[in-house]
Amino acid sequence: MTSYDYDLFVIGAGSGGVRAGRVAAQAGARVAIAEEYRIGGTCVIRGCVPKKLLVYGGEFGQAFEDAKMFGWSADNVRFDWKTLRENVQNEVTRLSGIYRANLEKAGVSIFEERAEFADPHTLRLSKSGRAVTAEKVLIATGGRVRPLDCAGADLAITSNEAFLLDALPKSIAIVGGGYVAAEFATIFASLGVETTILYRGAEILRGFDDDVRAFAAAEMERTGIAVRCKAELDAIARDGDDYAVTLRGGETLRVGLVMAAIGRDPNADGLGLEKAGVDRTMNGQIAVDEYNQSSVAHIFALGDVTNRLQLTPVAIREGQAFAETQFLNRPTAFDHADVPTAVFCRPPVATVGLTEHEAREKFGGADVYLADFRTMKHVLAGNPERTLMKLVAHPQSGKVLGAHMVGRDAPEIIQMAAIAVKAGITKQQWDATCALHPTAAEEFVLLREKAR
Repeated sequence: MTSYDYDLFVIGAGSGGVRAGRVAAQAGARVAIAEEYRIGGTCVIRGCVPKKLLVYGGEFGQAFEDAKMFGWSADNVRFDWKTLRENVQNEVTRLSGIYRANLEKAGVSIFEERAEFADPHTLRLSKSGRAVTAEKVLIATGGRVRPLDCAGADLAITSNEAFLLDALPKSIAIVGGGYVAAEFATIFASLGVETTILYRGAEILRGFDDDVRAFAAAEMERTGIAVRCKAELDAIARDGDDYAVTLRGGETLRVGLVMAAIGRDPNADGLGLEKAGVDRTMNGQIAVDEYNQSSVAHIFALGDVTNRLQLTPVAIREGQAFAETQFLNRPTAFDHADVPTAVFCRPPVATVGLTEHEAREKFGGADVYLADFRTMKHVLAGNPERTLMKLVAHPQSGKVLGAHMVGRDAPEIIQMAAIAVKAGITKQQWDATCALHPTAAEEFVLLREKAR
């Protein structure tokens, strides 16, 4: 029998890799993990966590305005970017330390350097040059920012740099129309930056329900964000201390900063996958089966580097499923259906299940229920922000197929709605739930008349 240095070697110490390695070690396996940057991965270091904290920071400006109608005086309010930036980074450091402590407590060996395949069972560590062997290897390297494809592309920052800016610009053009573009547009605009989204498609937030996309875009524009769709980037050039952004057709915008947010690619290049015989998809992702197994029997992959959902909680559940299958003798496959997701723009978007279009394509029809209103808090505050709620149900059985919301607290509400959608309850059962008054969430259980 071949002897290996480790039972499991994990490449990448993000949320998925850390969960898999920690659970495997707790089950008695000899585990090592390699991370070339900082323990915690995209979510903790340069993604979900610092982004949400910046979103919270930006919300105070509107809160001070709303407070006036509730009798509060909020004059002479000042904002200091460096205070927010440093406090957010301090929290990132704290959380990274917790991830490290959990790995160490479980007995996982940590290598703070890049690991690449030398052969199917051997990993070469970049800094030390050391070679280690493992019976099983898990690739959990996540994704990386996709660069712009235009002249002057290197002049644009990405979300990675946005967290660490020395100062906020007076204006910014954000190229893209997905999660990151919408969220950072909200952050910058909320902090007083003149913000423009440039998106080549017809409507931002591709993949979301059409009503949600239109409503979210309109609300973002109401907050002062210029949403420019069908706007294709041609070039970026220096213009004194600013930047000239030229669009196809010749129009030029002058802004203080340009940010690329056109998506993320799998972080799978340079890992030596060809030496290990691991197959990749046309998009460069690592192809895996329902048990996270690649084309090589002892090599596995999970999270954003694979051809599935790019969401942190999904990577964590995949990591748990992998460890249970391989080291706890409990074959487990994570179900990727009906996974809730949110975009922390203003107002936030949250959704679970099928869109109306998907339901009609899959079942030949759909019953749709809609509510569009202002919450009581916004009415008294004189805040024009509106809320959209939408349910999509099966046309025959009445099963609730999707729940969608744009509005304050949408992510918190949809998290609970996701339980009902995942459980497969019907609209009749949904309606049997008594309203909790006075809340915005009660509108979801008061949707009675079909919109179409």
